[in-house]
Amino acid sequence: MDPILTTLLAVLFAIIVLLISCIRIVPQSKAYVIERLGVYSTTWQTGLHMKWPLIDRIAKIVSLKEQVVDFPPQPVITNDNVTMQIDTVVFFQITDPKLFAYGVERPLQAIENLTATTLRNIIGELELDHTLTSRDTINTKVRVILDEATDPWGIKVNRVELKNIIPPSEIQDAMEKQMKAERQRREAILRAEGEKASKILVAEGLKESQILAAEGEKQSQILRAEAVREQKIREAEGEAQAILCVQQAMAESIRLINQAAPEEGYLLLKKLEAVAKMADGKATKLIVPSELQGIAGLAAGIKEITADPRPAPKPATQAQTKEQ
Repeated sequence: MDPILTTLLAVLFAIIVLLISCIRIVPQSKAYVIERLGVYSTTWQTGLHMKWPLIDRIAKIVSLKEQVVDFPPQPVITNDNVTMQIDTVVFFQITDPKLFAYGVERPLQAIENLTATTLRNIIGELELDHTLTSRDTINTKVRVILDEATDPWGIKVNRVELKNIIPPSEIQDAMEKQMKAERQRREAILRAEGEKASKILVAEGLKESQILAAEGEKQSQILRAEAVREQKIREAEGEAQAILCVQQAMAESIRLINQAAPEEGYLLLKKLEAVAKMADGKATKLIVPSELQGIAGLAAGIKEITADPRPAPKPATQAQTKEQ
């Protein structure tokens, strides 16, 4: 084979390989920082790109995703001189690949040191109790300070979270005792409230029972009064019915007598019976009609005859008894 042709083929193959090696495809959420002859040239975004061989160089590949960094615990001192350990979690995102590539050396270490310094400044102004109850406030303050400080580095801090706040062991023991005492206090309060509610329910039940008993007694008295009234009404109605029946019987007897047209002898006999009834009474004077005066005299005579005018014999004395 001709050496010249072989050389040309080799050179052509090398050129093709070199061109292929200069083709770059930037994936999603990535950015390439390109230098040309050692100087920043451009930033490649997502897509197909071609660099000049032996001139352009990919200086840094930057991820545009949100990243999470968990920093180890940092010792901090509160305003009341309590040393505690606090570890933080920082969520950040690279917004400018050029500034991130040339802004600061080892940016993650820079963020860690900046976070520790910011925490010491903020916690140093707070007391222990306020520190334990102000996580949201501390998170917000740290995020604002970090975001402002990392902006020249092409980094945006989205969120900062205090993962753990670890006070000294003696403080933890005191806090546990305080929490135990608080739980016991709440338990005593709940027990007292339960007993109070129970007593209230018992009293309400007793009150309701007394009210029901009083209502029952009242209803019983009303029913008894209604029964007595009904009995009296029925007795009065019975007496009235009896009187009515007697009067009706008398009226019926009179009607029958009138219908029978009694003779004079029968009427005279009835008159004598009436005079005899009057003579049997306790009255000392009798007033009778003129046509019955003769009959009345006869009745008075009969009364005098039947009455014993002699006085009752007196009991004999002892002397008279001896004489006899």
